[in-house]
Amino acid sequence: MSIDWLPFVLRTSDSLFPTGSYAHSFGLEEFVRLSGASDEAALREFLDLQILPALTCQELPYLRFAHTYSAANDLSALVILDCEINAWKIPSELRSASRRLGSRRLDILVKTAPTPLLSALAGRIAAGDMPGHHLTVSGAQYAAIPLEAALMTYLYQTLSSYCVAALKLIRIGQEACQRVMASCLEKTPAVLRDSLAVQRPQAGCFNPLLEIASMRHETAVERLFIS
Repeated sequence: MSIDWLPFVLRTSDSLFPTGSYAHSFGLEEFVRLSGASDEAALREFLDLQILPALTCQELPYLRFAHTYSAANDLSALVILDCEINAWKIPSELRSASRRLGSRRLDILVKTAPTPLLSALAGRIAAGDMPGHHLTVSGAQYAAIPLEAALMTYLYQTLSSYCVAALKLIRIGQEACQRVMASCLEKTPAVLRDSLAVQRPQAGCFNPLLEIASMRHETAVERLFIS
């Protein structure tokens, strides 16, 4: 099997690719404040109970839908999907963070690895036809690579982003973060398998704790992260 696509995926998923994700905790900051989470065990529990279920039932299925529409060059379906993503991102900070990351990723991709689909996507976003969420842009970016590779890359980036944020929020070191990542990645085969079974009408995840934390973060008196 050809892996000619691998260098592109490595480059665009590396921390050197400047999407600005380092400035976001994606709800973790206020979650730590509310729950008192302060160590490696708490981070592992947070990822196991809050993030992996959301990836399984909602985010990875939507990435799969975006990947499928992008591979078929169905821009109209991508627009509708992106607006749907916007609707289920209830906290305004999470919506804003997703759009910022999507906009930044798309801007760099158009400059460094342009495709007709990415250019068309940028045009529709500029015209106000769609918000341009990170999931949608990621699906369009990965249109030419195997679906499983796209899902695994997005899953890894998500877990890694939370671990990077945790280094600034709780008493945890890089070695402990690696143990947490290793523990989570052992579960990824099941996460990917289960996500592939989720169809569009059933896709979704009820995650009020993280959403409430994100809403509270908007009015926090002090904070380290944008979201």
